[in-house]
Amino acid sequence: MTTTGLAKAREQSAPPPTPLPTPPPDADSAAGQNTAGLLRPYAGSFAAVVILQVIGAVAGLAPLLAVVELGRALLSPGPVDHGHIRTVVIAGAAGLFVRLLFTAASSGVGHVLDGQVQLSFRRALAARLGRVPIGWFSRRRTGELAKLVGEDVSAVHPFIAHTPGELVSAFVVPLVSLIYLFTVDWRLTLVTLIPVVLAVALVPLMMTPARQREQTEFDGAMGRISSSVVEFVQGISVVKAFGGAGRAHREFLTAADEFVDIFSRWVRGISKTAAGMQLALSPPFVLLVELIGGAALITNGGMAPADLLPFLLLGLGLTAPVAALGHGFDDMQAAGRAVGRIRDVLQVPSLPESAHPVAPQGHRVELRDVRFGYEAGHEVLRGIDLVLEPGTVTAVVGPSGSGKSTLVQLLPRFFDPTHGSVVLGGVDLRELGSGELYRMVSFVFQDVRLLRASVAENIALAVPQADHGDVVRAARMANIHDRILELPCGYESVIGEDAGLSGGEAQRISLARALLAAAPVLVLDEATSFADPQTEQAVRRALATLEGDRTILVIAHRLETVADADTVVMLENGSIAERGRPAELLAQNGKFAAFWQSHRPAGADVTETHGGLPQGDEPR
Repeated sequence: MTTTGLAKAREQSAPPPTPLPTPPPDADSAAGQNTAGLLRPYAGSFAAVVILQVIGAVAGLAPLLAVVELGRALLSPGPVDHGHIRTVVIAGAAGLFVRLLFTAASSGVGHVLDGQVQLSFRRALAARLGRVPIGWFSRRRTGELAKLVGEDVSAVHPFIAHTPGELVSAFVVPLVSLIYLFTVDWRLTLVTLIPVVLAVALVPLMMTPARQREQTEFDGAMGRISSSVVEFVQGISVVKAFGGAGRAHREFLTAADEFVDIFSRWVRGISKTAAGMQLALSPPFVLLVELIGGAALITNGGMAPADLLPFLLLGLGLTAPVAALGHGFDDMQAAGRAVGRIRDVLQVPSLPESAHPVAPQGHRVELRDVRFGYEAGHEVLRGIDLVLEPGTVTAVVGPSGSGKSTLVQLLPRFFDPTHGSVVLGGVDLRELGSGELYRMVSFVFQDVRLLRASVAENIALAVPQADHGDVVRAARMANIHDRILELPCGYESVIGEDAGLSGGEAQRISLARALLAAAPVLVLDEATSFADPQTEQAVRRALATLEGDRTILVIAHRLETVADADTVVMLENGSIAERGRPAELLAQNGKFAAFWQSHRPAGADVTETHGGLPQGDEPR
């Protein structure tokens, strides 16, 4: 079947084109709202967690108070009141049961709430990432996004499921204990607070700007380790195939060494302060302070010996929650930083969608005075005027950093130009619906991402209803059919499980996908950069059969591709330096001719021709 046949098959199998639904006007503000807005629907559950924990914390003091009362009753002169003893024991046991019941209920509600909040965060992120410009992803490392959706969302778990209970205990238990101890002896109560005051006085030393900078550096180092690991694992086949394992491994080791340095500096910065806090709140130190103060009061006759017992029991209860309070604040800070990163992504402007999409008339492509920069004040493309006629191949060449990849990424609307317009079939891309745009434009880029699905499903991604014969014909045209048959399950082999593909093989799968889609506009950004010369030649033959009425824009990886093009566009510093037919540009002996000569292999015979031009090899 010819490419025309593939196109007809696509039209017969694909559903009729319908514009994608336009997000409501407030969709961006809803997705980009602050954390409080995302958590507001769960305010009732948060309140339930806190109330249940308060009841459980207060009830948890009952066993301690029962022991205190038993000690006083047993140490007091006179006969023992067995009825009173029985009442105290029952009250203590009941308090323990209530504590277990309500803290378990609080924990259960908190964990359910945590699952709901994490789900809402991930849904909000998925919705936002589905609407941001595709080019935004090219400016982000894979590991950073994986850490955002995975680790950063999971970082809210302690804050929601555990921190409320810890903070409630940290405030409620000491408060109730202090009230009770003040009724026993206010002087020893003040003495008992000395360890707490010392520990709290050290807290500001943990919150200095230097400590916060170290914590930020620590988070960044962790993110870089995650990125290096994810990228190494995802690209392992390409890395091993092209001998880059040593370099990739060095990148991971560099990230790990950097993390060790930052972590060591962070530990050294807080170790003395943390040790001082732990000493002040340690049970031996608290008991020592209480015994010294209590002994002084008892010796002077200011307090009965039995009154020392509640301080020995409840005094430790004052410090343990304060220690938990420190961990709770750590969890709050970690969750706050993670939520901040989530919020930054939720506030990324989405790709604007026209409320009234316009259908293009044909597939003639025009770039009209296009300017673009990734950052304000730094333009990558400057005043690009270019027309791509149907039925032609336009090759973009130029030195590294000249703006080639940026130019071709504007056509599938990975970015919108900061000035000027990209027009398809007489319609500005910003006035096209996304669905219509991606039915009109197919693209194959150097950095290929395949789904964890069968080879056939990967090829038929744009045309899921395509029959097996069409998939095979597209694979043959991309020169990948024979390799697929060598896989354990052929076309049903699952990539990442049954099939391990090299970079060139993955590119050919992606090219087969674009061929099957049969879109009238095809964009190739060094799409065969990993291919061997034989494969490159086969792919060029496939592209030759595609031309027909198609509009093809390609970044030339090999000079043979340039020779096959109808038009060559030479970019330099973001501007068009030269354009025209390859032979004409060589005859002018200008910048393109110099570029051609610089990329010809040493010793190549100038008399060798290809399509009327001197043959070259791929750029060095």
